[in-house]
Amino acid sequence: MIFTLGKVAGHISAELHGDPECEVSDISALQSARSGQISFLSNRKYYRYLRHTKASAVIIKRDDLEACPVSALLVDDPYLSFAGVVKLFHPDPEIVPGIHPSANISSSAKVDSSVTIGPNVVIEDNSVIGSGTFIESGCVIQSDVSIASNTRLYPNVVLCHAVVIGSRVILHPGVVIGADGFGIANNKGVWTKIPQIGTVIIEDDVEIGANTSIDRGALENTVIEQGVKIDNQVQIGHNVHIGAHTAIAGCVAIAGSVTIGKHCMIGGLSAINGHLEIVDNVVITGCSAVGNSIKSPGTYSSGIPVTEARLWRRIVARIKKLDDLAKKVAKLEEMIK
Repeated sequence: MIFTLGKVAGHISAELHGDPECEVSDISALQSARSGQISFLSNRKYYRYLRHTKASAVIIKRDDLEACPVSALLVDDPYLSFAGVVKLFHPDPEIVPGIHPSANISSSAKVDSSVTIGPNVVIEDNSVIGSGTFIESGCVIQSDVSIASNTRLYPNVVLCHAVVIGSRVILHPGVVIGADGFGIANNKGVWTKIPQIGTVIIEDDVEIGANTSIDRGALENTVIEQGVKIDNQVQIGHNVHIGAHTAIAGCVAIAGSVTIGKHCMIGGLSAINGHLEIVDNVVITGCSAVGNSIKSPGTYSSGIPVTEARLWRRIVARIKKLDDLAKKVAKLEEMIK
């Protein structure tokens, strides 16, 4: 697809500095872009590539205009505008409603006529599928599930009994919503399963990455509020409640009965202990271990950043001696008193 810079500028409401009739056909990174492509600069780590870019145009902030050697589209948020340009060049393919002959759909399920259902999909009793929803191959929707309008399930998604999915939700391949939470009780050394009788509620405009699992509640429901974005391979335990517009990066593990506020950001590979509360507007950096509730907004970290191996071993050795050192300091304080 080919667009003029004038068309692109209008699409993202940018101020164009350059020839509005210049044609571009794709978008690429600053360092690899060539003539006929458009690029962007949002991360300052890549500023060094701006002066040497071969792109026909770059989406930038006004402060970077002087350093830009090619046409510029000035915006307040280049990364957000980049997303708009990607959609312009790579629009979603048209979806044709219909049900594949191999799909197995219960006679008691209610499926809107505008729904698209791929091969080998299973939809069980009393489930409701709203208008414009696209269910790709191999998905399993168990009984009493409710899916609102314009939601997309990529291949092999599993929605367990009585799960509720909102509108415009995106579930990537392998997502499992509503499997039993990890509820067990120890009876004289033998683990006994505790029935999980809650469900999972996914509100509107949520996106969930590949192979992420969200457990159903034990008594009350697990709830993911509107606009939440969850990356791949995230584990969310039973009775968790995640506030609107929170973002969770890959491989995060959230134990049961955690409450996370609105507009939070959880870095990849972080682990959050059970029964904690995290307030709104909290940022947790990657690989953090959260063992206590966070009651004030802000940025939180734990762990020691990677360093040279010999130095790391010395640091660990000294950490092991901290307890003895603290006891000695306490004795010295008592002696001084």
